[in-house]
Amino acid sequence: MSIETIATDNDALVLSEEEIFAAHEGGKLTISSTVPLNNKRDLSIAYTPGVAQVSRAIHANPELARTHTWAERLVVVVSDGTAVLGLGNIGASASLPVMEGKSALFKSFGDLDSIPLVLNTTNVDEIIETLVRLRPSFGAVNLEDISAPRCFELEERLIEALDCPVMHDDQHGTAVVVLAALTNAAKVTKRELAGLKVVVSGAGAAGIAIAEILLAVGIKDVILLDSKGVVNAERADLVADPSSVKARMAQRTNPRGISGGPGEGLTGADVFVGVSSSKLDEEHLKLMNDQSIVFALSNPDPEVLPEVAQKYAAVVATGRSDFPNQINNVLAFPGIFRGALDAKARRITPAMKIAAANAIAELAAEDLSADYIVPSPLDARVAPAVTAAVAAAVAE
Repeated sequence: MSIETIATDNDALVLSEEEIFAAHEGGKLTISSTVPLNNKRDLSIAYTPGVAQVSRAIHANPELARTHTWAERLVVVVSDGTAVLGLGNIGASASLPVMEGKSALFKSFGDLDSIPLVLNTTNVDEIIETLVRLRPSFGAVNLEDISAPRCFELEERLIEALDCPVMHDDQHGTAVVVLAALTNAAKVTKRELAGLKVVVSGAGAAGIAIAEILLAVGIKDVILLDSKGVVNAERADLVADPSSVKARMAQRTNPRGISGGPGEGLTGADVFVGVSSSKLDEEHLKLMNDQSIVFALSNPDPEVLPEVAQKYAAVVATGRSDFPNQINNVLAFPGIFRGALDAKARRITPAMKIAAANAIAELAAEDLSADYIVPSPLDARVAPAVTAAVAAAVAE
């Protein structure tokens, strides 16, 4: 029996393998009825013959399906198991415990019904065809743990194919919470958000989305790093593939034309955001500006440990619960989907994501400090605040 100890703000959690497996046995989800089924009258209303009247009415007026079925309040969590947590391509079945957990989070934090839908295909066309055929059964699609670069094409095409909200949370949930955290980190270090020089390490799903949202709020100096170094418009591999996501981002980022590796990218930078498995050398931290901001978000092993980053940085965040400033997607996605569905939005737009980030940032504003730039994922205020902000953005 293996034992894992996780430190939290107050205590150390000791988790045993036996406890973990017992909690997952039989799965983490169930379905319960919202109507009584205690007698013949109950059965006649909920099922036959009463249910036939509702089906006839929906056949005559399909809009009634929005109010008289659960479909428009149901989020499907869709994965092909190709980029699960830090485990990589482990397949659909092995991804299911994670997707069940995501559905449980939707219910607990957003009061939305949700079911996992893991698909035994990695073919983008087949995934799209499957979801188009299933569209009458759900109201929104949360794409999860799908590898780059396929995730970009899949999300883009699904948004066009489906008349309901679609979001790849690994991209945009992460980006929203990073923007919220960076908004407050800039305040702590007495900087203007738009004037920050930001280096994003990782040009996959999360990294691209983070760069996109930072550009959208007016941050002009954003540099992307991948395994080959700085993403530069003149780099040979990007010149050879000008239609790739990275090549397109190279045209919009790196305004100073920096080339080289992490050292060149981080020289004079204000912010490091890590969303890759690459490690950040301590020597590179010394190249950043005073009062720097370091978000080392790789899980379970950050790009640099907080105790090292804190030697040089004024604000440090990770993706883990055992360090201050946890940047966690659960701060964003339940409220974003709830707000979109409440407002009957057709799509989740950049304005809705920025509104969500601002709402998260504002919740931490009163008690803002270097160790508190975002609220806790367990803060009950978060999902309602994000829901309201997203719904208001739809109305605008």
